[in-house]
Amino acid sequence: MLNNLTSRSLLFAAMLCAPWTPVAAQDEAQAKGLQIAKEQKMRDRGWGDSESELQMTLRNAQGRESVRRMRALALEVQGDGDKSLTIFDEPMDVRGSAFLTHAHPTAEDEQWLYLPSVKRTRRIASRNKSGPFMASEFAYEDMTSFELEKFSFRYLRDEACAEQLQCFVVEQTPTDSFSGYSKILVWVDTEHYRVQRAEYYDRKDSLLKTLTTYDYQLYLDKFWRPHRLVMENQQTGKSTELLLESMRFQTGRTAADFDVSALERAR
Repeated sequence: MLNNLTSRSLLFAAMLCAPWTPVAAQDEAQAKGLQIAKEQKMRDRGWGDSESELQMTLRNAQGRESVRRMRALALEVQGDGDKSLTIFDEPMDVRGSAFLTHAHPTAEDEQWLYLPSVKRTRRIASRNKSGPFMASEFAYEDMTSFELEKFSFRYLRDEACAEQLQCFVVEQTPTDSFSGYSKILVWVDTEHYRVQRAEYYDRKDSLLKTLTTYDYQLYLDKFWRPHRLVMENQQTGKSTELLLESMRFQTGRTAADFDVSALERAR
């Protein structure tokens, strides 16, 4: 009896003094994942507003291509999520289509799509946010600003990544039950905290698609932007490539340029 009590006491004492337990490891991984995400967010603050021209190339599983040209406007909002407006210029069948997003850290994002063919603005319901954006491999929920409150984070490991960089690998779990993803694995380089790669897993926890970024360039001596992004659907073989052809910051855009009524005025 005494021996059993002594053994249990020693075991209990050892557990109290143990520097590493599965729970402690999990807590540390979550804290480090959040720290990395906060640093990533902090390094991209202060850009104000921007305008850019892009080329979007849609490729089916057989390699056939469809090319679109579009403009993207963005506005940084202090204390809230960013606003963005995407306007399609070519080809003719999508010319004048416009997509507006008002992102929010905790509330539901607001998104609207204007289609000139029907001359109507349609609000994108939250339950449809996993749907494809303009037939591309990007979902509506991909077309919004990165907000910390939308995810829980867990650091997984360090490993070598693109262009001989070292990356943190962080698991992001969406907090929104309407998200089309069970998790996203993100490779963030340890030097500049730029996303180099991301893997998106569907609600069945199967790999759905991968995003790879290329050709980062520095703007205003602070803000890094990739000039080529490729989203590949691992389940269908389709892909979408975005080429950033030009970008300008601090152009004087205001909240009025991102009003819902701006969708129908977009040209």
